[in-house]
Parts: sequence; C-alpha cells; structure tokens
Amino acid sequence: MAQQVARHAGWPIFRSLASFRPSDLPGDLIAGLTLAAIAIPEQMATSRLGGFPPQIGFFAFIGGSLGFAMLGANRFLSCGADSTITPIFAGGLALMATSGSPDYQALAMALALMVGVIMIAGSVFRLGWIANLLSTPVTVGFLAGISVHILVSQLPGVLGLPTPNGPTLYKVGVLARELAQTNLHTLVIGLGVLAVVAGAEKISARIPGALIGLVAATIAVIAGDLESKGVKVVGAVPGTLPRPSFPDIAPEQWVKLLPLALLIAIVVMVQTAATTRSFRSDPDKPADVDRDFLGAGAGSILSGLFGSFPVDASPPRTGIVSETGGRTQLAGLFAAAIVLALLAFGATLLRQVPDAALGGVLLFVALRIIRVTEIVTIFRQSFGEFLLVVATAAAIIVLPIEQGVAVGIVLSLLHGIWTTTRGGLIEFVRVPGTTIWWPASPRLSGEHATGVAVFGLQAPLSFLNATGFQSDVLKVIGASTPKPRLLVIEAGGMVEIDFTAAQALRDLFRECRDNGVTVAVARLESTRAQAAFERFDLYDVLPRDHVFRSVDEAVRTLGAPA
Repeated sequence: MAQQVARHAGWPIFRSLASFRPSDLPGDLIAGLTLAAIAIPEQMATSRLGGFPPQIGFFAFIGGSLGFAMLGANRFLSCGADSTITPIFAGGLALMATSGSPDYQALAMALALMVGVIMIAGSVFRLGWIANLLSTPVTVGFLAGISVHILVSQLPGVLGLPTPNGPTLYKVGVLARELAQTNLHTLVIGLGVLAVVAGAEKISARIPGALIGLVAATIAVIAGDLESKGVKVVGAVPGTLPRPSFPDIAPEQWVKLLPLALLIAIVVMVQTAATTRSFRSDPDKPADVDRDFLGAGAGSILSGLFGSFPVDASPPRTGIVSETGGRTQLAGLFAAAIVLALLAFGATLLRQVPDAALGGVLLFVALRIIRVTEIVTIFRQSFGEFLLVVATAAAIIVLPIEQGVAVGIVLSLLHGIWTTTRGGLIEFVRVPGTTIWWPASPRLSGEHATGVAVFGLQAPLSFLNATGFQSDVLKVIGASTPKPRLLVIEAGGMVEIDFTAAQALRDLFRECRDNGVTVAVARLESTRAQAAFERFDLYDVLPRDHVFRSVDEAVRTLGAPA
C-alpha cells in the first residue's frame, strides 16, 4: 500500500514507508515505544527551555514527526523540538514579546512557518550545500556556546533560585552570589535526574533514563510533599489536542522575524544534513539531503500550524530509532501517537513533575553536546582553528545568542575563504633524473634549469590574492641574479580565475615581456581557469602556444637546456 502511494501519487508522500514490509512492524513498534519514552521528557524540557508550557513541546513533536514522515526520505530520522535551536529563537523572540505571553507564542508559530517555507525552498532549489557552511571548529564552538546557555538557563531551576534577567555572564554572577540560598530538595532532584540519565546512557542508549528520572522525581515530590518545601512543579497541563490555526501578527512583525528565520533555517539545515548522513536509510546510497530538507520543512510548518515553534532533526533520537530496530517512519508516527494519547488522556499525570527534574534532563543534554574530545584534538592539531572554537563559543555566550550564532556563521565563511585562497608563491624544482617538477622543500634536492624560474600558487587566483601574487613574482624575478629568461607559471592549483585576477595576470604578462622575460603557463588543468583565459582575453597578451601541459614541455620548448 505504502509503495503504491509513493509510486502513484502526483506529489509523492510517505516515501520513507515505501520499503515497509509486514515483518518490519514489530521493530517499528518497539522503536516507536522507546522513542516516545525518550521524547516525552525531552520535549517537555525543551519546551520549558524556550519559555513555553510542556504541551507546546508535544505539539512540536507531533507536527515534526508527521511532517517528516510525509515528505522526508530518511527512514530513521526523528524531528521535533530540539535544544540546539530553542535557545537561539527564544532569545530572538524575547526581544519582540514577553516570554510565555500569547504574542510570544504567535511569533513562535510565525517563525516556525517561515523556517518551514525556507527549508522547503532549500529542498526545491537543492541547497544541500548550505549544510557545509559551518566548519567543524565553528560547529564545535557553536555547540559549546549553546551548551553554556542551556546550563545557565537551567541552573536556577535546579538550585531553586529565582531566574535572573540579563546577559549570560550577568546571570552567572547573580547565581554565584545567591548560591547560599540553594534549595537542597530541588538540587537533589536535579542532580539525581542528571545522574539517572547519564547512568542509563552509559549502560545503554535504549534505556529511557530521562523518563525513569522524571517518574522517580514525581513520586518523591508526592510522597515527601516537597511542594510545601519550595519545590516548584510543572502544574496543570491542559489536555488539549493540537488544532490547526494561523498566527495573528502584524505584517511588520513577519518582516522583523525574517533574519531570525534565516538563521534558524541554516542551523536546521546543518543539523538535518549531519543527521541524515550519519544514519543513512541505505548504507550503499548517498543520503537524500535535499529531500530531508523538505520533510523537516513540512514538520516546522505543521508545528507552527499546531501552535508550536520550529523543529529540527535530532541525532540522539534518530540514533535510538536506528538502534532499537526501527525500519521505517512508522516508528516516529507511533511515538507521535503515544504523545497524542498522553495529551488526550494522561495530561494530569504531568502536573506534579518538578521543574528541577526537567532541568536535570537539560543539564545532561547541555553536557552531552559539548564535544570535549574534539576540542582537545583541534587544540593539539591546529591551534589556529582552536581559536575559531573559542571565538565562536565566546560570541554566542557574550552576545545575544542569535547575534552570536550569526557571528559564528560569518567566522566559518571567513575561515573557508582564508583557507581556500591563502598560499604564497611556491617555487618548483625538477626531481633529479626525471621530467617531474615538484614544489621545492628541504627534503628535496631538486634541480634548476639555467635561465628558467618556475613558480605557482596552490589556490584559486582571485581578488583576494591576485595583487600579492603579481607583486611577489615580479620581486623574485627582479632579485634573481642572473635574471631568468623564462618564467613558467605552474597553474595546476589555480582552479578559478576571477576578473580582478585576470587583470593582474594581464599586467604581469606585459611587465615580464617589457623586461625581456618570456612567460609560459603550464598545467592549466581547470576547465574554469581555461574558460577564464578565453573570457578575459588573456591570449591577447600571452600567445596560445605558450600554454603547455607540463612544466617540462614548457622548459624544453622555450627555455635553455640545464
């Protein structure tokens, strides 16, 4: 049946169910039950992290699961409320409305719809490459900064202290001054749940440690009458079901939300791509990232229509589905059905869940997303990129969080540009006894050809480095004694030449000619670079027969023998 739907529908839906077989049902049901046990406390905690009541997190999980199952491709991916993006959009929304107010929720709904539309556009226009915008060091720093935000936001609940307002560092200072007022009951509950979740994770990821911890903490609150001792609880959770509605906000507020929506969409794209590539439906086939953008976008749109906030792919929950025998998105749909049933018939069971227990769950999440091993590895192997980790984390901690994330993305792009275009002038020498010309190094006792200079740049030649390349070549030629009669530019690394670089090459060719130096280009292998030579009319100043397939051919044709 699912195969027929996926094959014959004009707009294919439930593609992830196309491979379903009746024998898969037991595995999907077990995986769905496990997923629900993990997701229920996590979605409650994440919802509270964003300033929403618990049921809003359930709406996000239902919308995310249904939307992804309908239009996504990955068989395992779990989509719902996620602690990575929640602090980011919560910080942005708090600048526009009071946290927890109707206006705040309306803005969150609108944001979810906008993120969903952007994700769908990303799928339609095949923008999966956007997932590569964040380098690994920037991603590690990003997660470390988000982790600090989560820790600081949850410490008041775990310590039983009032939540201070203001920047993250100010909150840390206030909490440090008020530590003596800690409520020992809430502290024991929060740290106890953290210990249960961490212990369960260490034994087996399949054990629903968060659910076990929440149940135990709730029993302790009831049995010990801890509410009278200052332990705050979730309170009444309305047994309402998600009903489609559209946010009622002013047109100018949609415009104000656009930068935040773009920011959240980029982070969702990065995490969705990472998740679907880590848990591929078919190990022998590449992940369909663009299709999964469509599923995540549909999940955000449904979440927004259900009155909730943007959703994201969850690597831990996806791993749970994969590890517990899930075969199709029926596992996610079954988990969503369990959450729906809890809302309809069991919401009263959540009333006495202590806030500190939800804080304990989020403390575990925060500690888990800090990649300590990766940070240490980056520090040991590339100190410069370690500074990127520190700078990104610091920006997210010190600045308003959405601005910090934007800074992280800019740092990643600048780092990419720098690593792609950097590179000084490299001299090439001939490997003794061969026709191979190789970059000179202390480990290579290479040979020179009389009257010949061979230099290259192992980077795209662009406006960022063209002027420096031109001046460096002329300096080397001017300082050489005797002056070379032939200059060979080894262009194997020049995969791209832009307009500014073409003008620099044109000037270089002319100056060399005026100084009596013949210029040749070797190994112009990139088709883009070849097209640039044609497009920018470089053959007007460099004869076509001065372009060779190898340095040796250029030296034998135009240079003097060694």
